[in-house]
Amino acid sequence: MTINVLVTGSNGFVGRNLMSVLGQRPGYTAVGFDVSDDQTLLSDLVLSADVIVHLAGVNRPPRIEDYQQGNARLTEQVIKVLDDGQRITPIILSSSTQAAKENAYGLSKRDAENAVFAYGQRTGAHTYVYRLPNLFGKWCRPNYNSAVATFCHNIARDLPVEINDPTVELDLVYIDDLMNEFVRAIDGCASQDGAYCQVPVVHKATVQELVDRIRAFRSIREVLSLPNFEDPLSRKLYSTYLANLPEDAFAYSLKTHTDPRGSFTEFLRTPERGQVSVNISKPGITKGNHWHHTKTEKFLVVSGFATICFRKVGTQDVITYQVSSEKLEVVDIPPGYTHAITNTGVGDLVTIMWVNEAYDPNQPDTWFEKV
Repeated sequence: MTINVLVTGSNGFVGRNLMSVLGQRPGYTAVGFDVSDDQTLLSDLVLSADVIVHLAGVNRPPRIEDYQQGNARLTEQVIKVLDDGQRITPIILSSSTQAAKENAYGLSKRDAENAVFAYGQRTGAHTYVYRLPNLFGKWCRPNYNSAVATFCHNIARDLPVEINDPTVELDLVYIDDLMNEFVRAIDGCASQDGAYCQVPVVHKATVQELVDRIRAFRSIREVLSLPNFEDPLSRKLYSTYLANLPEDAFAYSLKTHTDPRGSFTEFLRTPERGQVSVNISKPGITKGNHWHHTKTEKFLVVSGFATICFRKVGTQDVITYQVSSEKLEVVDIPPGYTHAITNTGVGDLVTIMWVNEAYDPNQPDTWFEKV
């Protein structure tokens, strides 16, 4: 059975993501409707829907009276179509935490909530109202209604960031977590909390903490580091930051160390997961002939042919591995073994090298000894 989902506000931040998610999942047909569409189509779309996800609304209209028209009146219009057609259809409403406040925007969102609640009580239809906090993620519009999107956009372009009160703590919901919850609600399994529904995953951070984290992302290309992805908020913020990069700034150069033997280019380094580099060797060149007390490495030849030799320090026996890009194999480099890699092919040898700790010139743990 296919569930026909009407998504109002389908061209907005949340709407675009939801249309994409539903389009990728079997069992759902997503139909979008936005303010720029032919308004005469709305009634037919409402009456043919199995579930309505009502995202359409306004939060920065030119006139204060437009709040009621864009939020409360539009919601009431959708419900009137259902009533007139005698349709009992589940409604998922995207509201705002501002609905608890006495400003024009909050009052209009509260009126929309009340209209949905009344429809559910009157007809028995399932209704799910979400008072959403600050949202962030890909496709969010900067300088509009998301502080995170604005911070990411400005910092990525080295523009100033305005902070009114750096100590204010924000509740933050990531777009993918919201999408997962909306899909559960479409399936009738919303995360209910009294009269309202909620997204189970909510992150908290002060405004200053957000700005500091995002500014640190900008320096990643220089220091070749990565955020701590064990922290879910950092992982989601970094994805949002990259989604806000200027389209001519996706690529960046690395520093390559060259000599007659080839080259060595560091790609990434982290304090928790070590360092990744790209090593290029000319034909016949041998690199290495050293060993480590504690440091460990992994070698992966991705282009060319190589011989990797080992000898346990203090012994005479040499262990040899023949590797090539024709069969990708990872070779572990254990401590206590002097080792070397030789290009045995006719072209350049390209090897991806991982080491469990970033290089520290003060404690290199590298001791030269021929295999």
